[in-house]
Amino acid sequence: MEPEETKEGHATNLAQSAASKLSQMSERTQQLGNVIQDPVRQKRIILVIVCVALLLDNMLYMVIVPIIPDYLEGLQKAADHAEAIAPHSNFTNSTMHKTAKGNFDLQIGVLFASKAILQLLVNPLSGTFIDRVGYEIPLFIGLNVMFLSTVTFAFADNYATLFLARSMQGLGSAFADTAGIALIADRYTEEAERSKALGIALAFISFGSLAAPPFGGVLYEFAGKRVPFLILACICLTDGILCLTVLKPFSNRERENMPVGTPMHKLMVDPYIAVVAGALIVCNIPLAFLEPTIANWMEETMHSSQWEIGLAWFPAFFPHVLGVFLTVKLAAKYPHLQWFYGAIGMVFIGASSCTVPACKTFGQLMFPLCGICFGIAFVDTALLPTLAFLVDVRHVSVYGSVYAIADISYCVAYALGPVVAGQIVHDLGFVQLNLGMGLANVLYAPALLLLKNVTKMKPSFSERNMLLEDGPTGLYDTIKMEQREKKKKGLCTTIDEGGIETFAQRSYSEEESSGGEYA
Repeated sequence: MEPEETKEGHATNLAQSAASKLSQMSERTQQLGNVIQDPVRQKRIILVIVCVALLLDNMLYMVIVPIIPDYLEGLQKAADHAEAIAPHSNFTNSTMHKTAKGNFDLQIGVLFASKAILQLLVNPLSGTFIDRVGYEIPLFIGLNVMFLSTVTFAFADNYATLFLARSMQGLGSAFADTAGIALIADRYTEEAERSKALGIALAFISFGSLAAPPFGGVLYEFAGKRVPFLILACICLTDGILCLTVLKPFSNRERENMPVGTPMHKLMVDPYIAVVAGALIVCNIPLAFLEPTIANWMEETMHSSQWEIGLAWFPAFFPHVLGVFLTVKLAAKYPHLQWFYGAIGMVFIGASSCTVPACKTFGQLMFPLCGICFGIAFVDTALLPTLAFLVDVRHVSVYGSVYAIADISYCVAYALGPVVAGQIVHDLGFVQLNLGMGLANVLYAPALLLLKNVTKMKPSFSERNMLLEDGPTGLYDTIKMEQREKKKKGLCTTIDEGGIETFAQRSYSEEESSGGEYA
């Protein structure tokens, strides 16, 4: 009996200990939930989730630059060896091999461009989808597709699978990038805060694009093809779990009360948004066209080694971050000059692009490449918040479609780059390509003068009606305009427990676009 009583007492103590630990875990989970639900902390966590998603997308976009050409060349040599051993192979394999050998450069160009092309095709649909269901679900979908794309890259062993993985990445980016940027614009409603948050996101985009080639090249050299992709896949999986935990995309009830956003085709004909979209296309063309052509030019004119080609763009990360920092600071102090900062950036890009062909050494080449990235930082950091402001004052404050337009602008440049740039260099020459890109940027800069009076705009029914040729679309728009008018006076409508409408003080930085306030 005594041993049995001892066992029962021991079991009771274990049960009590387990119950105590479970209680402590429950309290910690509740505390963590309270921390996550805090509006300020939640905004910061959202910014981290979006920045990691943008970092991953751009690292995956550029990490294949030092890997895929060499890997495909290895597959080509293996096919040559197999054909030499078995000359009487079947007709299908022989035909496929000859086609691949004859169009090797074209295949690489199409593979590199396939991501931007598919993203360009999907963005009109993804922007509308984001406007309808909210930002969280598309962001989660995009992260899942990017994860599958990264895993497919890791285990791909032929051109068709690599093409599938690259295209899947374009599909994931169309949802994740657009939803992420739109989510930042939605949560950071104050202009200074919004510019800073979008500037941080742009810094992550820059770091991903410029750090990925050295990252991929070193790991590919010493650890094999799969390792860099598996590392990115693990980071993507972690970010997806964080998104599911914090944002709770499938349990967010606020999307039920979201307003109907302005259709994308109406946003595209807005002259101000069209000017911004054109600037984003023109300013990214030098970067998109140089990436696939500068390696051959460096080999021919400078006899550069592989490590110099791989590191050519990396120093440009630092002036890009400097450009983001300066633009955010200037925008906070002189917000009415956003158009001017964009124009300065385009002049920087134009001048730097024109000086690239004059460089004779690797050290000299670093300066114009840094100038191009410095100018792009000015343009992007100034104009991306301007898009959200234009939607706020001229349309409905739903940002999926307008940032889909911005993503389309980037994709136009990066879809044309790998396909068109090589042909231009072949027909006209590398010098003419750079002079043309530089001249296009300098000539487009004065067009940003059309944005000079944007900051003076005030939301009004008349302006909206003239632009869209219809009245406010539903109760939300009416309430939204009333809220804006009361906000100017420092007042906000609230409903007390008795259902009576009262007025309360409200800070400008408080969010407006959450549908839950007007349920």
